[in-house]
Amino acid sequence: MKQIRIPAFLHDVFGEKQSIGSIAAILLFGGVLTTALYLRFPELTESLPIWRSTLALLLVFDIFSGCLANFTISTSNFYAARKKNRIVFIAIHVHIILVALLLQQNLAYSIGVWAYTIVGAFAVNALFGNRSQLFVAGILLSVGLGWIPLLPGMHPFLLITCLFFMVKVLFSFAVNHYGKVIDDTGTEK
Repeated sequence: MKQIRIPAFLHDVFGEKQSIGSIAAILLFGGVLTTALYLRFPELTESLPIWRSTLALLLVFDIFSGCLANFTISTSNFYAARKKNRIVFIAIHVHIILVALLLQQNLAYSIGVWAYTIVGAFAVNALFGNRSQLFVAGILLSVGLGWIPLLPGMHPFLLITCLFFMVKVLFSFAVNHYGKVIDDTGTEK
């Protein structure tokens, strides 16, 4: 598919070059899943001020879209070549806590998922270049996928968002999926 140059201010999201099809898939996935959850669970936002609902849904959209974006060659390679950016990106991901606060959901659960995800992502990131990185990330992801749904009384909206947050940061982002850094021409660096 034809690659387009991504404006510099969007490199952290899409990398330096991305196909239109990938961008469309990323945005469509994020938009459809966010809309589906909003329509399925309207009670979460009914009594909230519009700014809180809007901000929460934008953060959820970012989680869902970012989950796919981080699997693309362009985004993965962008961060593989910029290790400091990857560490900053992991550190600033407090989205799930903000979503819980904005939607008045269980803060303890979101903090627990956030802490597990961030610690796991830093551990996976520390294995950059090591053959076991993907396997360790898979183990940590599997453990998270096993225990998070066991948390009692978690609202399905938050549960789904927490699971995608973990996939996004711990597995989709922290792993160098393509095993090397490849520039825009397809040449290994």
